[in-house]
Amino acid sequence: MFRMNWFLGMALIAVVTIGCPSAQAAKHLVNISEDDIFLALRNAALHDDAGRANEYASRLPHYAIPSYVDYYRLRPRIKNASKTEIRQFLTRYDGSAIADRLRNDWLLDLGYKRDWVTFDEQYPLFALDDDTQVKCYALMSRVLKGQVVTDDARALLMSPKDYGDGCQSLIVTLVQAKQFSADDVWAQIRLAAEANWSGVARRIGTSINVPERQLVQAIDHPLVPLLKGPGKGRTAHEIYIVALGRAAKINYEQAALALKRSEKNFTPQELELAWAQIALQASLKLEPQALSEYWSKAKDAPLSNEGYQWKARMALRAEDWKLLKSIIEVMPATLRSEPVWIYWLGRALEAENQNEEARKLFQSIADQTYFYGQLATEALGKKIAIPPGAQPIADAEIAPMAANEGFRRALKFFELDLRFEGVREWNWELRKFNERQHLAAAEFARQSNVLDRMVSTSDRTKTEYDFTQRFPSPHRDYVYNATKALDLDMAWVYGLMRQESRFIKSAHSEAGASGLMQIMPATARYVAKKIGMDGFHRDQVNDIGTNIQLGSNYLNMVLKDMDGSEAMATAAYNAGPKRPRAWRATLAHPVEGAIFAETIPFTETRGYVKNVMSNATYYAALFEGKPQSLRARLGFVAPKEFTASELP
Repeated sequence: MFRMNWFLGMALIAVVTIGCPSAQAAKHLVNISEDDIFLALRNAALHDDAGRANEYASRLPHYAIPSYVDYYRLRPRIKNASKTEIRQFLTRYDGSAIADRLRNDWLLDLGYKRDWVTFDEQYPLFALDDDTQVKCYALMSRVLKGQVVTDDARALLMSPKDYGDGCQSLIVTLVQAKQFSADDVWAQIRLAAEANWSGVARRIGTSINVPERQLVQAIDHPLVPLLKGPGKGRTAHEIYIVALGRAAKINYEQAALALKRSEKNFTPQELELAWAQIALQASLKLEPQALSEYWSKAKDAPLSNEGYQWKARMALRAEDWKLLKSIIEVMPATLRSEPVWIYWLGRALEAENQNEEARKLFQSIADQTYFYGQLATEALGKKIAIPPGAQPIADAEIAPMAANEGFRRALKFFELDLRFEGVREWNWELRKFNERQHLAAAEFARQSNVLDRMVSTSDRTKTEYDFTQRFPSPHRDYVYNATKALDLDMAWVYGLMRQESRFIKSAHSEAGASGLMQIMPATARYVAKKIGMDGFHRDQVNDIGTNIQLGSNYLNMVLKDMDGSEAMATAAYNAGPKRPRAWRATLAHPVEGAIFAETIPFTETRGYVKNVMSNATYYAALFEGKPQSLRARLGFVAPKEFTASELP
């Protein structure tokens, strides 16, 4: 109904805006709600339509969220608005989330215009400081003042998809200031090519006069330079190495053959780098010979973060603990300090009987209430238990949350199904809170039936806990009935539901999945037919009871299809049944479920499986009232010949 009203409002507003309204249009105009006009205002602002944004904003003189009316009126004009007007907005809404958002927009424009005086004045006031491109502009400003920022730049420039003009210009500036060498630039070009950002690679290449046409060809049509051969000189060799990495995405074996034919043309260092490009792609295909055939030839070549991690994952899959230890120890410090590699380094040390050193590593992360914190707890000989709960939240502690203007704005946005804005407003307020206030805010979210905010807010506490907030079990009757009929683990279903939707009933994914258990339309039809759900139509998938019934039945189907492995079935629920069966088929021997999970080649699915299994362990501890074992739940995954499945 909401979407229908919004589209109706948009259509009616369009009639009025395009020209003089007819009598019929004027008659309908009175039925357009302020919310519809606000949504039209937001849409106009996001499309940089300043004229319509101003028109819609003028119709909302007393709207419930005036700061956003003003923001959406100003945003499309940010490039041309006077500094006085922008400063007035920032002063008027000083300390608010939307003021910080506008400052973010302004900083991007100031950086683009190279207005460093105003940029340097405003940047220290940017509270969130969470925009990579703004950070790049800030480093660029420092370089132009003669400061050395090489190490900071190398640490920041890790994700080409976030670069934009700011980071690409920073790289050019660093080269001009002789703070980045050709090695740095080629590392950035390979990183961009690895991530499929050919435009970024091309722009970066201009900083050292890389022939644009040849680089684009290496990225977009890599087989052409491979057929021509590597040519002479560093630039030609580097372009060929980029082409090898791109070709290896398609067929790593053919790329390896091409490299073998050309090995004599490269220096030893270039050859190691070339093999590393092929090794990464072979690893992403879970090629069992990736270690012995490709990584062994890459030796100590400099790698991207992705390269280091996949080299480690292949050693982990082979359970080559000595090699795994050596790989983790040479990772960049930021990677080495992540819980995943702290845990696996501890396991590698255990394999070498360095038990005291391993224990110290496990103890350093065992207080973390997530996947590797749980595994570290078990490595210390304990099971996963629910920590003692904090004192109950009193009504007097919740009252300030109900009166909080930021939370009230957030609830209005959730009512409008504008979750991005709502989450931003909610999280902005949390910045000011201590742990007790976080629990009170989570309880207010529970009372407001915004369970995703309850979960995420409570999840932030580190010394005071309320696991009934972190791991709620709404719609208990539906879940109990569905799981009991199937003899399915209710804790696992809730663990999956928490990850899929955070209990947002209207959740929709970009791929088309919907509801609490995020079911795809084709899957819903398939399951409904299999279980004999008469008269099923696609709109029913958003009904809570139907969604839980279909999701639970599908989860049970993939569990049986995966021979009872919850880890495999969880992966299948996210990525489809065929993929985990193919991943399992590449195993050389049985491995722990944790190893299987960590070596899933899809980033989303890898995180998904770890989160669902971690969630399920805590739900089981809550439901059963006793400590649990995540390692036991993960079990082992044994190799098995791949066979296609009929499940969608």
